Amino acid sequence: MQEQRFKDQSANSTDLDHWGATGHDSVDDMLDSENKRMAENLATKVSRLKSLAYDIDREADDQNEYLDGMDSNFMSATGLLTGSVKRFSTMVRSGRDNRRILCYVSVGLVLAFFTLYYMIIRMQR
Repeated sequence: MQEQRFKDQSANSTDLDHWGATGHDSVDDMLDSENKRMAENLATKVSRLKSLAYDIDREADDQNEYLDGMDSNFMSATGLLTGSVKRFSTMVRSGRDNRRILCYVSVGLVLAFFTLYYMIIRMQR
């Protein structure tokens, strides 16, 4: 009788050990697959962030190049305006004949502006 009880306990113990090992393996497999899935998601997100960082870097370089071009354009425009102002000042400071020519040119420019304005308004109607 005791022998039978010992065999039953031993068989139950073996079944429990087998179930415990199988249960533990299935939990490990489930955790392993979950970790792999999460690692793939993380790799995808890192790849997307890397792509965004590259795009931001390229856009910043393009904007810096554009601003450098604008700086050189403004410098050349400043040079042109400075030269024009100097010539205009020289012409104004010179004799009376130049003042009369300057007055005629100014009146002519104002009349040309109003004439063009009138023609554009008339064409739009």
